[in-house]
Formats: sequence, structure tokens, C-alpha cells
Amino acid sequence: MASKKPSMDFVRGVEAFASPTQYLNEIVQAWTEYLKIAEEEKTKRREIEAWEKITLAEIKAKRDFLVGYLECSFDERAKNFQSLFQAVDQAMSSGDNQQLGLALHAIVELAKSSPFKDLADLSTVKAALDNPDHVWKF
Repeated sequence: MASKKPSMDFVRGVEAFASPTQYLNEIVQAWTEYLKIAEEEKTKRREIEAWEKITLAEIKAKRDFLVGYLECSFDERAKNFQSLFQAVDQAMSSGDNQQLGLALHAIVELAKSSPFKDLADLSTVKAALDNPDHVWKF
């Protein structure tokens, strides 16, 4: 009887099967790497959530400031219009045409101006909002 020599594929398969500890080690290493990556990603998500909260708080603070600015600006404009119309009424009742002309001119000029004109250049507004030393004039 002639002896058959085992094929190379068979030898490789036997060698692979012969070292299950190597495969077990590879599985453990892969699982450990997975756990490490999963923990890193959880940390990244927590960092993103913290950044999100901070950014939203900054946006809300800036929005509140801007709303307050606009409310004050419109309140001031309303008071200015009221006082100018009172000046018109006084000028009309006293018959002072020069005073009436001045008051009407002031009303027209105030109507031409807008509290939004300073907000037209958003880069300037953003820079002012980011600058803690900026002085806002109402």
C-alpha cells in the first residue's frame, strides 16, 4: 500500500484547528477593541451634548439681549413720537407755524430712521455681541 502525503490545504486546516487559543485571543482582542471604541464614542457623544447645551444657552442669551434691545428701542421711539405729536398739538393750538414745521420735520426724520439700520451689517452685530467690552447705546 502506498502512503498518501497529506495535501497542504489539509495541513493548514489542521494547524488552524490545532491552535484554538490563538483564535480565542483574537476574539478577546477584537471584543476589547470594540468596547474601547464604544466607550470613546459615548464620550464623544457626551462632549457633543455638552457643547450643544452651551451653544444653545449662548444663542438664547444673545436672542434675549437682542429682543431687549429692540423692545427698548421701540419704547424709546414710541415716547419720541408721543412727545413730537404733543409739540405738534401745542404748535397748532398756539398758531406757531415755525414750531409746527420743526416738529413735523422731526417726526418725518424719526420715521425715516429705523432701529434695524444698525443691525443691517450682521458681522458688526456679531462682533459686538461677542465683545464683552462693547457698550450698547439705547
